[in-house]
Amino acid sequence: MLTQLLGEVAQGASVAAATGTVAELWTRWIEINKDRLSPTTRRGYRRLMDRLILAAFGKRKVRNLRPAEIDAFYARLLRSGGEGGRPMSPQSIHHVHALLRSLLNQAVKWGWCPANPATRATPPRVRRYEHQLPTPEQLLELLRVAGERDPEFATFVRMAVVTGARRGELCALRWSDFDLTRGTVSISRSIVDGSNEHLIEKGTKTHASRRIAIDDDTRRALVEQQKAHEDRAAFCGTSCRSDAFVFSDSPDGSAPWRPGRVTLAFGRLCQRLHIDGVRLHDLRHFAATRMLVDGVPVPTVAGRLGHANPSTTLGVYAHFITSSDAEAARLLGNLLQPNNVATSAEEPP
Repeated sequence: MLTQLLGEVAQGASVAAATGTVAELWTRWIEINKDRLSPTTRRGYRRLMDRLILAAFGKRKVRNLRPAEIDAFYARLLRSGGEGGRPMSPQSIHHVHALLRSLLNQAVKWGWCPANPATRATPPRVRRYEHQLPTPEQLLELLRVAGERDPEFATFVRMAVVTGARRGELCALRWSDFDLTRGTVSISRSIVDGSNEHLIEKGTKTHASRRIAIDDDTRRALVEQQKAHEDRAAFCGTSCRSDAFVFSDSPDGSAPWRPGRVTLAFGRLCQRLHIDGVRLHDLRHFAATRMLVDGVPVPTVAGRLGHANPSTTLGVYAHFITSSDAEAARLLGNLLQPNNVATSAEEPP
């Protein structure tokens, strides 16, 4: 400990670094990072900190925090860290672990501690979530019933399937993002819920825009929806704004749909049709897996989904493409059939 203290003094560590608590570290960290975090992420971080991390370690000096204490903390969460004292899921504990690790990484950079104790802690193992993907038949039924009740919501569901876009990205679409003549759409923004029920428009998750193609049936559905918006605006004595949102209840298209609203509406639609376990986000997974299974190149799939790197696409969806793997085995095995070898030998190089 003496050697450690002398080393920190030699590096110019401050008194605040030597005595700073986890609560003080959090206050400084969130102030520095608040502008780069989305409102949803900030709210989630504050909830985890106030309810769990600060309750356990808020008054502890950062330099005195040890991996064994963090492991004991995770064990308590696993037993009774959920709402009402119920067990907390391993996935939720990993969210706590990720936040604590980021926080203590900053402490290391600032010289508040020589090493990050969270990196040597062991959160519980997370079981891979098995997505409940809808079948094509279920999707057709969803679109049929949605079209009868709310054609605009049916178009939203259709866009979710054919683009694989996130719900916030779909809510942020404006008519100016489309080239309906060529059948393309540019996805460059997202809508998120802010504080006090305000909606915030921000960049996409990867902070990059992408232009993707849409099929003819979807293009026609959008043309019909745009005409319906213009008729609605005229009936209300106004006109659609040049930057009108595609999915909007405002006569002039000035306000987008709330992301939480479409999630609830999709849940009610599935409940009405007795489709269990399928979430709105699973439409994105459906789009990805169908493209991969049908042989669409991974970089193309990654580009449509908005993944920054194709390796992300493979990491998330590799376990869904077992049928493609079986087809690859069949194809390679056929190459070694005697008839095929003989035929290949007769062909010119």
